[in-house]
Amino acid sequence: MAGEVKLMKGNEALAHSAILNGTDGYFGYPITPQSEVLETLTEQAPWNTTGMVVLQAESEVAAINMVYGGASCGKRVMTSSSSPGVSLKQEGISYCAGAELPCLIVNVMRGGPGLGTIQPSQADYFQSVKGGGHGDYRLITLAPYSVQEMVDFVELGYDLAFKYRNPSLILSDGIIGQMMEKVVLPEQKARRTEDEIRTECPWATLGRKGMREKNFITSLELDSAVMEQNNKRFQAKYAEIEAKEVRYAEYQTEDAEYLLVAFGSSARICMKVLQLAREQGIKVGLLRPITLWPFPSKVLAEYANRVKGMLSVELNAGQMVEDVRLAVNGKVPVEHYGRMGGMIFTPDEVLEALKAKLIK
Repeated sequence: MAGEVKLMKGNEALAHSAILNGTDGYFGYPITPQSEVLETLTEQAPWNTTGMVVLQAESEVAAINMVYGGASCGKRVMTSSSSPGVSLKQEGISYCAGAELPCLIVNVMRGGPGLGTIQPSQADYFQSVKGGGHGDYRLITLAPYSVQEMVDFVELGYDLAFKYRNPSLILSDGIIGQMMEKVVLPEQKARRTEDEIRTECPWATLGRKGMREKNFITSLELDSAVMEQNNKRFQAKYAEIEAKEVRYAEYQTEDAEYLLVAFGSSARICMKVLQLAREQGIKVGLLRPITLWPFPSKVLAEYANRVKGMLSVELNAGQMVEDVRLAVNGKVPVEHYGRMGGMIFTPDEVLEALKAKLIK
């Protein structure tokens, strides 16, 4: 029940949050380490309570195109997968962005490239924040670092998606998806009525009923001059999101001489690094981007005037570090530390990397 403290896996908690936040439809396909999302939704059978549709599609490609259809009707729809499955969805995600359709996508990352491993990774950063499909588009990208944030970011993801008519992505990983923590679930929200959808989403394809001209949902435009204007409108929207929706958290940064930058599960590990470093007299702080796009570039640029160096800590070969370096613009050294292929670093390893790369 809402308000009660429960012990849940991240994937399970996200599934419960999807139901409680009034999701109209979920379309997905099982793949480790996110399969509990679909399994939990099936177990809860929300079609008997809220009327939510839960469907295992025949493929990831089918799932994202079902999301496209549901989103075209102004419905709250979502899909989830893990890295190889999200790769298969990229064409449909680009279509959703091009048609300006609000929807929620969840990626519980695993190691790659290729089929890789079922163990955790953060190597889908580029795919998520640079536009993994074709064309100049962006996904609003949220990076949870706790089971509670897996719950909370469902509501936030929907809110941002509908506010800007743009797909939102929750970028989790196998650690957050599989770990168990205490969590508080929200109150059950009612699914919106068709009249409410007509009011909130006047662009939706719900039928005219004699009230307006036809709505067309498409990402296709064969007139290049019109398509350029569409793209200019998209870029203006993205600029507004960058100006208004940056989210981040800071830890022990007031007197920090060195700054760790980490998201998701890496940020959890870095919390221990702060303790170990300060026990050794090293003043280290942590900045945790909550929105990977829009990225907290201005905040990092300000820190470049205060610290001696930054270490981007990621479970990959070095991806977010490029955005950190762009933000800092050469004012201070920026280094990367990470592990790959599903291997997870320890706090001691991160601290030793900080010393070797920046303090020396």
